[in-house]
Amino acid sequence: MEQVHALGGAFLRQTGTALSAFITQCESFRRAESGTMTFMAVALSLMMMIFGGIGIDMMYAELQRTKIQNTLDRAVLAAADLDNELDAQGVVEDYMARMGLSDALVSVDVDEGLNYRTVTADGYRTMPSNFMQLIGIDNMQAGGHAQAMERINKVEVSMVLDISGSMDDGDKMAELQTAASDFVDTLLDDSTEDLVSISLVPYSEHVNAGPEILSYLNVNYRHDDSYCLEMPNSVFSSPALDFSLTYDQMQHFQWNYSGSNSLSDTICPRYAYEQIRPWSQDANALKTQIGQLQPRAGTSIFMGMKWASALLDPSTQRIASGMIANGTVDAVFEGRPVAYSDTDVLKTIVLMTDGQHDRSFRIQNWAYDDENEVEHWSRYNLWHYLNHYVNYWNRDSFYYQKYDAATGDALLSSICTAAKRQGVLIWTIGFEVSNHGANVMERCASSPAHFFRVEGVEISEAFSTIAQTLNQLRLTQ
Repeated sequence: MEQVHALGGAFLRQTGTALSAFITQCESFRRAESGTMTFMAVALSLMMMIFGGIGIDMMYAELQRTKIQNTLDRAVLAAADLDNELDAQGVVEDYMARMGLSDALVSVDVDEGLNYRTVTADGYRTMPSNFMQLIGIDNMQAGGHAQAMERINKVEVSMVLDISGSMDDGDKMAELQTAASDFVDTLLDDSTEDLVSISLVPYSEHVNAGPEILSYLNVNYRHDDSYCLEMPNSVFSSPALDFSLTYDQMQHFQWNYSGSNSLSDTICPRYAYEQIRPWSQDANALKTQIGQLQPRAGTSIFMGMKWASALLDPSTQRIASGMIANGTVDAVFEGRPVAYSDTDVLKTIVLMTDGQHDRSFRIQNWAYDDENEVEHWSRYNLWHYLNHYVNYWNRDSFYYQKYDAATGDALLSSICTAAKRQGVLIWTIGFEVSNHGANVMERCASSPAHFFRVEGVEISEAFSTIAQTLNQLRLTQ
């Protein structure tokens, strides 16, 4: 027994000694600087693991969000395409399903009308977190929102075509007719029905507005052979048509130096196919008229531009309404030309010439002041009559020069500037023109990039480029 007690005491003494040594070592470790660094390293390692894990959770959530957003973006763009005949909502659902995101699609909204489609879609997915649970966040969310719209804007176009005598050179007229007809076909198709109107304005030394348009204006009529108006220079400072004025009807006569009694080169184009065709979407009628155009007389670009601008100006709404009531303009164009502030409508002019301004003459009033004289000059070419029936020294008393080239250039610049100030987009085409003519047309255009100087068949490329650009401008996403 005493031996057992002795062994037990020895054991306790040894155990106590060992425990005391361990405690002493721990206390020494606690006080040692190297121990402090180890604790900090452990703590930092734990923090890095936690934040690294949180970063992994966040990266995964961002990847899911990006996947949802990108898929929604592609889906709504495809669904909003007006050329897409599939169900818009079905297109979005199919895109999401193919990416394994059917469960993430929350909603699809489709708003569409005659000339637009808007598709809106939302996606949302909830995912369990891993490391973020350590800071009390059990779930993470990833979502996306996308909207796409394609709108076909309404367009008002004035197409201004030079039919002056120089267009008889070579194949100019045929090349113009092909180019202008293709332009009509590009702008007027099933997708633009009731949206695009084209006003065709043929011009030479004057513009024949036609009897119906003139019926809405105050006109001092002299004859029924043709329907051109003399305009004071002041009206070229505005695209509006001034209904407060009383306009003189342009004299009906012809002038050339051939010596024959030609009656085809009237200063005011006389035939129905040479008259303005306003606010039309009848492609066949427009192309038929373009195909009938014939070269005649001189060049007054500013006259063509004035009428082109007026047919885009809200001041002529009363004419459009009257022609709609008469059945000569489609009823869908009621309200055109719209206000310049209407951002849903693009107003544009395509102005083409193959020359430049020259002199333009008128018969003196004393020789054109009664019915007999008016009738006389409708039967005689002015220059032919003067050469055959008037003494040489008296010939220049029968006529006077109303415009010269400088005046024509100035009036064109004035009306082009006035139209551009109202936001009208002006394209110009110089068809085998001189350097002077090119400079005048380039200044009229909305920018140098809107001017085309072309030769021969290049005129088709110019009209095609303009038509395609206008179609692109109509589509706004």
